[in-house]
Amino acid sequence: MDSTKEHLQDRRVFLSHMGRATAAGLLAEAVSPGQSLADKKPLRLGLIGAGSRGSYVASVTAKLGQQGEAVEVAAVCDIYQPRLERAEARFKAKGFAKSADLLRDKSIDAVIIATPDRHHVPNTLEAIRAGKDVYCEKPVSHWAQFEGLKALVRENRKQQRIVQIGTQFIADSVWEKSGELLRSGAIGKPVHAQTCYFRRGDQGERGMRIDDPNAQPGLGVDWQTFQADARRKPFSVSRLFRWRLYMDYSGGPVTDVYPHLITPLFKVLAPGFPKKVVALGGVYFYTGEREVPDTFDLLIQYPQGLTVVCLGTFVNETPIDTVVRASEGTMTKRLEGMVFEPARGVKKARQEVPSDVPSKAEGQPDLVVAHLKDFFQAVRTRKQPRSDLELAYLVQTPLIMAMQSHLHDKVALFDPDKEIIRLA
Repeated sequence: MDSTKEHLQDRRVFLSHMGRATAAGLLAEAVSPGQSLADKKPLRLGLIGAGSRGSYVASVTAKLGQQGEAVEVAAVCDIYQPRLERAEARFKAKGFAKSADLLRDKSIDAVIIATPDRHHVPNTLEAIRAGKDVYCEKPVSHWAQFEGLKALVRENRKQQRIVQIGTQFIADSVWEKSGELLRSGAIGKPVHAQTCYFRRGDQGERGMRIDDPNAQPGLGVDWQTFQADARRKPFSVSRLFRWRLYMDYSGGPVTDVYPHLITPLFKVLAPGFPKKVVALGGVYFYTGEREVPDTFDLLIQYPQGLTVVCLGTFVNETPIDTVVRASEGTMTKRLEGMVFEPARGVKKARQEVPSDVPSKAEGQPDLVVAHLKDFFQAVRTRKQPRSDLELAYLVQTPLIMAMQSHLHDKVALFDPDKEIIRLA
């Protein structure tokens, strides 16, 4: 098949995926042909990347298993031997130094991927080709891996695996219900949307735990595997353990935390691919060895006449509301839920959509539980989860464009027919 025909076929498959309704909230236990999960035998999960986040997600999974959910953490993998050994003992699971070896285990049904950003695409590709379903932490890819991201999306359209991205804020059904209300015309045509991430402190990067300041490559550390497709660098304890400080492995706010905000907002807006992205930011305050921005703002323009703004800094925690402004009113996210307020002079009723977690300001533990349950259910029913790979593609594309705009001090443009980014 020539590249043009393959591309058109991919586009048709993509559109068919986007037209499917998600199965969030269903309790059915149907399984696809060739699977034997109808008897509710536990889903056997493998953990790839046993750092703090991976261990947390796996511990929530294990606790759910203890509470009656048919899941268990059966295998663990990490390139740092002491961490691998701790995970083996903690979860009473079989340990693997190489992800490929874990994936060859036919008893493993699905994997949790919690490796550094550079590994998300290759780890997920490797897993779906091995016939495993995937729960992958955000972001779906590193900011320099747009071609790899496209390859992953196209491969999964062939493999038809379940892939859930770890953007657990979307686990609140308020986003899906609000999307339905918005598309019904409750406040008219959306023209402008805003969201934000503000915090005070660089604990998410500089505060990452250094397990062993005396660690050395080859002594329980697979440094070559850790670097993935990044530029080769001499071994560094800081790079190994505090990798979120460095552009080779992370991207700062735009790819580390903005997927949490953009994903549920896009669930509401269903904007498609962007037309243009501009961004600015940099290391404004937390200097030293930090390479990734601590402050980052971006604007995304869509061809249908919609601008999405995402603002943020790690220097100050004063927030702004998540808001969608439309021709006949405004949608605003509140702690208790979503509020649809008609514009002045518009004769429509004010409407509210309650949140699943109205009493919890952060709600993360409950949302992680709900997000994992959505994934487990999707594995069993073969229905797409809330934060599937196709949605992640629409989220990550403008975020990658924003980083390119920032790095090159240019406007990033998207060609939807060729699915390429160019700078102007």
